[in-house]
Amino acid sequence: MHNLAELALRVSHVRSTVLITGESGVGKDVFCRMICRFAGSPDYIKISCGNLPENLLESELFGYEAGAFTGANRTGKRGIFELAGDGVIFLDEIGELPPQLQVKLLTVLQDRRFYRIGGTAPLPMNARVVAATNRDLKKEVAQGSFRRDLYYRLNVIPVHIPPLRERTEDILPLAEHILLRL
Repeated sequence: MHNLAELALRVSHVRSTVLITGESGVGKDVFCRMICRFAGSPDYIKISCGNLPENLLESELFGYEAGAFTGANRTGKRGIFELAGDGVIFLDEIGELPPQLQVKLLTVLQDRRFYRIGGTAPLPMNARVVAATNRDLKKEVAQGSFRRDLYYRLNVIPVHIPPLRERTEDILPLAEHILLRL
């Protein structure tokens, strides 16, 4: 954990995208929050790419203009890319991102701008993107289920968090920390 904390500190000083990999429950979200804390980032927005249907996920990420679709808010809605400002967007379960949205995310990461659904004016995307997955994205790229160019755009700074069973030296300090908190 000490090594991971040092890595989070080093990564916090760089605005590049980070791809955090590891099994479910290893603390990918905790690592992302460490990066934000060390960077002094004012805003942190997390969204799970696997929990929302594709059309809802798209409107959550990009927002939409008034009247963009049936049932849309009359005043429109700002999306996460807009709401995050200069902060951090944490895209959890990035391996679940549907192919159509993989293309759109790639464009945002390359151009650093995006369009709201139904919008015609580009908006700047100033936030830092940190993504996480428990999937083997290299394998998914080879199988054609995840875009190669998006994988390389996300994997600028790769971070792998091993499970606790592979870092048994952390068990005692973790237990002591929890006992102190209780």
